[in-house]
Parts: sequence; structure tokens; C-alpha cells
Amino acid sequence: MAKELKDLTKRSDNYSQWYNELVVKADLAEQSAVRGCMVIKPYGYAIWEKMQRQLDDMFKATGHQNAYFPLLIPKSFLSREAEHVKGFAKECAVVTHYRLKTDKDGSVIVDPAAKLEEELIIRPTSETIIWNTYKNWIHSYRDLPILINQWANVFRWEMRTRLFLRTAEFLWQEGHTAHATSKEAEEEATRMLNIYAEFAEKYMAMPVVKGVKSPTERFAGALNTYTIEAMMQDGKALQSGTSHFLGQNFAKAFDVQFVNKENKMEYVWATSWGVSTRLIGALIMAHSDDNGLVLPPRLAPIQVVIVPIYKNEEQLKLIDEKVSGIVEKLKVLGISVKYDNSDNRRPGFKFADYELRGVPIRLVMGARDLTNNTMEVMRRDTLEKENVSCDNIEIYVQKLLDDIQNNIYQKALKFRDAHMIPVDTYDEFKSKINDGGFFLAHWDGTAETEAKIKEETKATIRCIPFDGDKTPGKDMITGKPSKQRVIIARSY
Repeated sequence: MAKELKDLTKRSDNYSQWYNELVVKADLAEQSAVRGCMVIKPYGYAIWEKMQRQLDDMFKATGHQNAYFPLLIPKSFLSREAEHVKGFAKECAVVTHYRLKTDKDGSVIVDPAAKLEEELIIRPTSETIIWNTYKNWIHSYRDLPILINQWANVFRWEMRTRLFLRTAEFLWQEGHTAHATSKEAEEEATRMLNIYAEFAEKYMAMPVVKGVKSPTERFAGALNTYTIEAMMQDGKALQSGTSHFLGQNFAKAFDVQFVNKENKMEYVWATSWGVSTRLIGALIMAHSDDNGLVLPPRLAPIQVVIVPIYKNEEQLKLIDEKVSGIVEKLKVLGISVKYDNSDNRRPGFKFADYELRGVPIRLVMGARDLTNNTMEVMRRDTLEKENVSCDNIEIYVQKLLDDIQNNIYQKALKFRDAHMIPVDTYDEFKSKINDGGFFLAHWDGTAETEAKIKEETKATIRCIPFDGDKTPGKDMITGKPSKQRVIIARSY
């Protein structure tokens, strides 16, 4: 059962606290006994399942298959790719022993005699274990491409955590593909980024900017990292999906070669790509309001809730009979519906509870509605209400769900576009950064300038947009030539 709504902090008062409270009050997740890790509760996991199901269909439609690889990775594997181990070394959890024993006083201790010859790393990501495996799978160009996806958990030791957005352990999918040519691998990396963007906009109702990361922001071991960046309601950016062109780095590290069509040995070309449960955090921060969650219908676990209002059991029985037919018609159309005729909560509490949970449509039927053959319809995105005839109400609801999905997207798009801010001078940028937004600025391409921006303003170059302003200009700090504007923002 959802927590009481009355104490939910307003977004305008404290956006960060509003988010933290909403995750808990809407029963999405809670802190666990393990520091930095979360318990994803049934309602939160139901959202993840809908995301997972849709993404899985999109992956398989492009020829990918699911597989599973070990959680534990030999430490020596990470050492084979220098940039990769450098990128993750400070975040790795290490398994050193394989047995416990009982001490003299009955307490459980690590058995010092059970020390591993080689430590094992709890996967921060799986490139190394997968490419060690691919060595056994790939011998000829006929074995390529290999298009594998894994649904799994990973562990990265985080000191400052926030539910869904940044936790030590999180759920995700990670794609790992192998190709005969650089061109094929680059096309794969771009294809998967476009799938992420389509999912974000079509299902999450969240507009994104597609682009490439700066060299210092690339994935460890990648030649290029492509990203989709979304704007949250406080103007901060959230990296919502990445796809990496790995070149031949991992193939060389694990000696994965194949005989090409010219009968010559060549190293394989690679990609990896992934999204995680942080997408649930993005969903919350992009759309929700002071009444609770606002969920796009395509990802809402419950798309329609029906609540009866009655004075006695006889009235309830009549309403039950009427509603049962409506429920069945909605289900035939593939709409997830819940009829809440439980008697342990008053209607007013139910209304607030389902608003808090972000159910897109609420239908209410009372004695007068039953007589008039109508229902009260409330849409969660605008909180607007109207009375609608029960005749063909399932068609009305189906169209309304589509309208809500589109309206949520258009609202987020309008907000995002209103906060895309061109700046030409560093003073102008510094004067506006506290207000949030995506700042379109010229950058000279140097790590030194990028580091200065980050150190002085806590903002980073989020991406070099594919479809951004390509007009040449001058860097806002150094005055050096710049090929195009990049997006700079503070981020989660």
C-alpha cells in the first residue's frame, strides 16, 4: 500500500527531496540492509518489466539473442585492457575467499585457509568475460556477426547513492556484438543508439538528444561512445542510454581473430551498449508532479483503475455487474485495468493513492452514474474530469490513453526546447548555469577547457549532438576555433 501523500515535498521547494520521497511513497523502491543497494518493490519492478519486455522485443527484431555470462570475473581479465581496468578499478568489489567457518564463540568468520589463488571481481560490466568467451566461438568470417544481449545485474562501488539513479548494484541489459568490419560495428553502435532513442521517445514519452561523447567522457576502452541525453524537470541532464564502438581493443586484448574472406587473419570489431534501471529514475523526474507519479500509459503497470462509490452492498452488487462487462472489453483491447472494490479503504484515499502511483486513467461509478449509464473519467496527466457514456467507453479509453501518451511527450518536449540555451561567453554561461538547462556553446575540443568548465561550474559536456548547430564559431573560454556547438549541462 502506498504511503500517505500529504507530506510529499513540492518540486519547487526541494526537487531532490521530492524525488527521494516520491520513490518511497509510491512504493517503487527502498533502501536495503546493504549500503548503497536498493530493494525494488513490486510496483517499481512492474515498470522495469514493461521496459524490459519492450526493449527485448526491439533487440530481437534486429537479430539479437539473449545469453548469460558469469557474475564473477577473474582479476587478470580486467588487466588485459589497460583503459578498461583504469576506468573501473576504483569501483570494483573483490571476492578473495570461497568459504566461511564458525569460530569458537559460534560467530561466522572468513576461513583464512580458503583464500582464492586469483581474486574474482563482481562484474562492473562484462566486456572482459564475454570476449574471453568469444575467442572460443569465433574462427571464421562465417561465424560473424555475433549479436548477443544479456539481462543481468552489475556492481559498481558507489559512495554517494540515490535510488534508481545511482546505486552500487543495479539491473540492466548489456549488448555485446562482434563484427567482421569496422563499418559493420559502427553501424551496429548507431543502430542500437537509435533503438534507445525510439524507446525513450515512443514509450517513455521522454525527448532525447542523440550525440557522441567527448573523449574524456567515453566508456573505458571505447573508441567512441554514443549517447542519448534527456532533460529532467530541474534542468539537469540524465544520460539515458549509451552505445560504444570498441574498435578492436578487446579483440586484441583477448586474441580474438578470424579468417576473413581473403583467407587472412584479422582481429574482430566490437560494440557494447546498455540501459539500466536508472531509466525508472528518468521516468519519474521527467514527468511526475506534486501529486505523485505521472506515468506514460505504455509503461504504466495499471493503465486504468475503476473505483465504485456506493452506500450499501446492494448498490455495490449492481455496480459490480455493470463494471465487469467494461473490464472485459478493456482487457480485450489489451488495456491493463484494475477494479478496486475493496472495502478496506475509502474512495478518497483510493483516489489519492492511484494519483500517487501515476495510473493514467481513473474511472468512477456511483449510484447516479449507474442510473445514467455514465462514468466519471479523470486523466492523470492533467487531472481533468468529465462524465462519459458507458456505451463504447472502452474505445473512448483506448483513444484517451494514446492522447495522454502524446500529451506527456509534448509537455516534456516543450519544456526541453524552452531550456535549450545558446551561450557565446563564459560569463553568460556561468550566470545562467544555476537555473539549469542544456547550454549550447562552442568548445575548442581540448580536455583542458573541458576540465576547467567542470571544475568551476560542475557542468560537463553531455554530448556533441548529431543534429546540432554545425555553424563554426569560437570557444567561449579560449576563443579558439570550434566546429560546432556542444551541449553542456549539470547532470545526475
